[in-house]
Amino acid sequence: MKILHVIPSVAAVRGGPSQAVIQMVRALRSQGVDTEIATTNDNGKDLLDVPLNQLTEDLGEYGNVPIRFFARFSPNLNAVREFAYSWDLTIWLWRNIAKYDLVHVHAIFSYPSTIAMAIARLKKTPYINRPLGQLCTWSLQQSKLRKQTYLNVIERENLLHSKSLHFTADQEKAEFEQLGLNIPSFVLPHGVHTPNLIANAQVQVRETLKIPDDRPIILFLSRIHPKKGLEYLISALADLQEYKFALAIAGDGEPEYVHKIKDLLEVHNLSDRTHWLGFVKGETKNLYLQGADLFALTSHSENFGIAAIEALAAGTPVLITDGVAIAPMVKDQECGYVTTLDAEAIKISLQSFFDDFLPEQTAQNRSRLQQVINQNYSWQSISDRLTKIYQKLSA
Repeated sequence: MKILHVIPSVAAVRGGPSQAVIQMVRALRSQGVDTEIATTNDNGKDLLDVPLNQLTEDLGEYGNVPIRFFARFSPNLNAVREFAYSWDLTIWLWRNIAKYDLVHVHAIFSYPSTIAMAIARLKKTPYINRPLGQLCTWSLQQSKLRKQTYLNVIERENLLHSKSLHFTADQEKAEFEQLGLNIPSFVLPHGVHTPNLIANAQVQVRETLKIPDDRPIILFLSRIHPKKGLEYLISALADLQEYKFALAIAGDGEPEYVHKIKDLLEVHNLSDRTHWLGFVKGETKNLYLQGADLFALTSHSENFGIAAIEALAAGTPVLITDGVAIAPMVKDQECGYVTTLDAEAIKISLQSFFDDFLPEQTAQNRSRLQQVINQNYSWQSISDRLTKIYQKLSA
């Protein structure tokens, strides 16, 4: 069985979904599935420095999995650049897509995904689509007219001809079903790798950031984007300044929005408690995930919430909103706090965390959280289930 994954980008700046496809392919290959990735050299505003138009397997930054990178059209106009148009990818797909038993397409409303599904239809190659939350209510309300037009004119037929849609949480599937499209689907979450334990991670983080032991560290690690609801977290913390705490923000975003967040912190007198970490990855990312006392993601909408799962795999409890699709699991397994997207509600959850915070209980709780993730989200079990789905859909 030969499987092709198509995604607009695998760049780290594109966040969890792009990283998940690399881990997915690596896990599938460990199961003996012949699978590879076709993508562009997109890197946000920039381009990746990678070999083009050839199969590359020795790039450690991309998991040493087989990837074909194709040139993305990169004009100064942001809307066109973000669409990730690639003529070279189009030609390669047209010539080669029929060689695969199944195509797993990740994302919609982007040229590589759209053209992959269209060509697969023409070549009668079965395909499935993982829409990455783009069919959820909140996402469809953003740039509503453009997305509705794109969906109705172009993407609807692509989706209707797919063998199935791949959702990563029940909540994502439920929101899609409100559209009334009769398309088969399945729910299969992302997996996660339990990170290597870093000795004295909390001590290291506190020493690096010069944070005293009696101040719990709240970590926001994600794109700095309006979707992530960081303003709500800041507003909630502003009303809790009688407590000792430190806020660490890891990620990057559009400069104008980042300045807006910094201004908000200044207005609320939180600047001196806030540590800007910038974009982090690899062992640095693991260090902060393991060294924090609480991971916060007060997002409007997340079709899964990879960063939150990674935090739990690192043994760190989470505070998330009910718009994050793993919220039911977090609540059922008592992995942290689930709240509505409301500053007052977030404040109440934070207050409970501060009141209950006892550093000496951290180690035991971290071990329990890691066990929950290993039991429910190991890549081995998920790739095994996905392999069986591929076999059924490609038959």
